[in-house]
Amino acid sequence: MEWLVLAVSGGLEAVWATALGESDGLRRRRPTLLFIAALALSMSGLAYGMTAIPAGTAYAVWVGIGAVLTIVIGVVRRSETLDVARTALLTLLVVSLIGLKVVS
Repeated sequence: MEWLVLAVSGGLEAVWATALGESDGLRRRRPTLLFIAALALSMSGLAYGMTAIPAGTAYAVWVGIGAVLTIVIGVVRRSETLDVARTALLTLLVVSLIGLKVVS
């Protein structure tokens, strides 16, 4: 259960990171409220995950999921581009996250 909550929390990290970028320095109301809500839920899930998963592993997985999904959101919204090198590095990151799960 902790791994599932951690994965969802990593997804929420991508939500709050994207909302923070959209908030115009916390001046736009909706993105700011989304940022605050997603941040609180994401951090709560990370804290819950750390009750059963070592802190370093949990944090690495949480950040990794958030980073990959934030880039995916940027690509879908056309604010970021993917080239061969970035795709290869993101793939390596995902494989590393899976590896952390396997050895934990």
